[in-house]
Amino acid sequence: MRKLLLFTLLISSFAYGQTIDSLYKQADRFRDKYTDKYYYGLSDIKPVNESHSFWYLTRTPKGSEFFLINADKKEVSPAFDQQKLATALAKVINKETDPYKLPFRTLQYSKNMDSIYFSVDETKYTCLLADYTISKDKDQTPRNDYYWGGIFKEDRKDKVKSPDGKQEAYISEGNLWVTDLATKENKKISIDGSVSEYYSSNIYWSPDSKKIVCCKYRPAETRKLLLIASSPKDQLQPKTEEYDYPKPGDALPIRRPVAFLVDEGKTIEFKVPDVEAQFSLDDIKWDKESRYFTFSFNKRGHQQYVIYAGDISTGKLRPVVDEKSQTFVYYNALYQHWFENGKELLWISERDGWRHIYLYDVFTGMVKKQLTKGEWVVKSVVNVDEKKRTLIFKACGMDKGEDPYLEKYYSLNIDNGKIQPLTPENANHNVTFSSDYSYFVDNYSRVDLPPTLVVRSATDGKVILKPQQQPDITKAVEAGWRMPEVFSAKGRDGQTDIWGVIIRPTNFDPNKKYPVIEYIYAGPHDSHVPKSFAISQRCSELAELGFITVMIDGMGTANRSKAFHDVCWKNLKDAGFPDRIAWMKAAAAKYPEMDVEHVGIYGASAGGQNAMGALLFHPGFYKVGVAACGCHDNRMDKIWWNEQWMGYPVGKEYEECSNVVNAKLLQGNLMLILGELDSNVDPSSTLQVVDELIKQNKEFEFVMLPGVRHTLGGDYGERKRRDFFVKHLLGIEAPVWNK
Repeated sequence: MRKLLLFTLLISSFAYGQTIDSLYKQADRFRDKYTDKYYYGLSDIKPVNESHSFWYLTRTPKGSEFFLINADKKEVSPAFDQQKLATALAKVINKETDPYKLPFRTLQYSKNMDSIYFSVDETKYTCLLADYTISKDKDQTPRNDYYWGGIFKEDRKDKVKSPDGKQEAYISEGNLWVTDLATKENKKISIDGSVSEYYSSNIYWSPDSKKIVCCKYRPAETRKLLLIASSPKDQLQPKTEEYDYPKPGDALPIRRPVAFLVDEGKTIEFKVPDVEAQFSLDDIKWDKESRYFTFSFNKRGHQQYVIYAGDISTGKLRPVVDEKSQTFVYYNALYQHWFENGKELLWISERDGWRHIYLYDVFTGMVKKQLTKGEWVVKSVVNVDEKKRTLIFKACGMDKGEDPYLEKYYSLNIDNGKIQPLTPENANHNVTFSSDYSYFVDNYSRVDLPPTLVVRSATDGKVILKPQQQPDITKAVEAGWRMPEVFSAKGRDGQTDIWGVIIRPTNFDPNKKYPVIEYIYAGPHDSHVPKSFAISQRCSELAELGFITVMIDGMGTANRSKAFHDVCWKNLKDAGFPDRIAWMKAAAAKYPEMDVEHVGIYGASAGGQNAMGALLFHPGFYKVGVAACGCHDNRMDKIWWNEQWMGYPVGKEYEECSNVVNAKLLQGNLMLILGELDSNVDPSSTLQVVDELIKQNKEFEFVMLPGVRHTLGGDYGERKRRDFFVKHLLGIEAPVWNK
């Protein structure tokens, strides 16, 4: 029976005389063959300073070209003379330069638009457009590499000047000091700071320059992540790297806000409820009349998020917003806008089961009005015009019958609640606004709908310009490119629509059977299936080897109802798998060419955890998995992401969701990929899986990539992943790479 199955799969994959080598070449050539024949799609676009112009980069039959849209004149023109710039640049960098393959993809205009700035190999240049003279910028400050997990101790020596410019505040030996800049007199303001609990160097002067707020800060010992670079490029011997890396359950710093009335010598300590249980206390700011200050308090466990106001006259705190949830407050999606009148606040909440905008009275802490309502999601507030009492927001799911994840833009009148659609088409709208929010460029499309490029008025969404050059897929289609399919089916409950994408190989034959491979990323911080058009989606090249590839957003991910999202809470191993499996079975019922008896899965980071979890917890459906840089045990990963979804204190749920603890359940074929210098997910998370699989005497493959950080695998990992799926889903040996 197995021989018959392998023979059937072999015939399926090698029809038309294709060998495994030719299929690999077909996958490798996908971008050159199809993507390079897609013309006039937006590669990048930015507004130009304070004007109503936008520059954008696109691929044309000539190559890469920069254009300029002028919304006032309703015209499109070349952004500059690329031939003249290339000629001038070649002399400066001493290297032949193709005008339609310029060595930069982004630029910036000078204020009066007579020059452009760009970088080549990290060197910054200026080009005068009058005569195309190019010179190096005086400022060659290198870009700082940002590390997401850095813990910044609040004991800097910075001096913070008062708004009136007459005084400076600073921290010395743990206490707050103020210097009178006229007399040079130094005055000690606090007396109870110490080495172990000191006043924070984040100092906030009141607008009237008479008061200061800063926090008494108790630091916590910070866990360190130690990495070993086994094969550094600049020396023979290994190197080590160290990073701040708090994990779930670790101690965190404690901040207590204190106000100082500088001239009066008065101190006000504000008592924050549950202050020892804080995850964070930040975003301190004064009202413009110096009557009170506000701050955000995120209680550990993320089930309560409070904005407090500290009244100077009473010395007491009052809650302006008190957001609570029985599961989690999705604090990364929160939004606040304080009106200049000092009386009102815009806030985003999921309290009615959907993410919506609320208008608060700052002084009473009461909701004045819920501005949006319905079974749809506000994704963000883009701009607030306080004079007109209007705002622009991005939302999804408002238009029933469409894919509920498609992003659209709307204007809202705060006083009468009227909502004006600005982007009505059934598509995902990628929008770029002018700096004053008068106009915007709308590049709208779907995975199964090529883009349309228009310029609209931000007042009513009216199209004022449709450039003659529109995105064109004609040549790609003529070369054999196939459009992906958007597909929806009912999830685990038989009622909720689950949405995803089906990608077929370009030589697809509906009379054959194709194993199915799912690319998964079920991180609850967002939804992840692409919604905009692209010739090459994430799984397109893999499909060319003889697979049908899919991407699905199951329950537990964001941008649907609160109940849809809550499925992930203390339950990351769920990863929406019951919905994904139901979706694939429904797709296979409609399309028999989808062989759901032979399903593979792969992903990275949270998707790496998901990919291995598929084999552990759903071995009857998923047979082959490739997991890259996975956070396989949520106790091993970064604190903020994991406590947000898995809760605090660390409970039994962490162990229940652990791929390490459950490694004994492995039945299918597993490959693990790991970059040794991963500073995002502790590499030990994967190595502990390896250790446990060995202890359980399980068979698996492990690919360690020296010098590589957080990764899906790069080119080598991609090849190993392809080989693994070809071997275990097609039953065919991969090409012999060591010839």
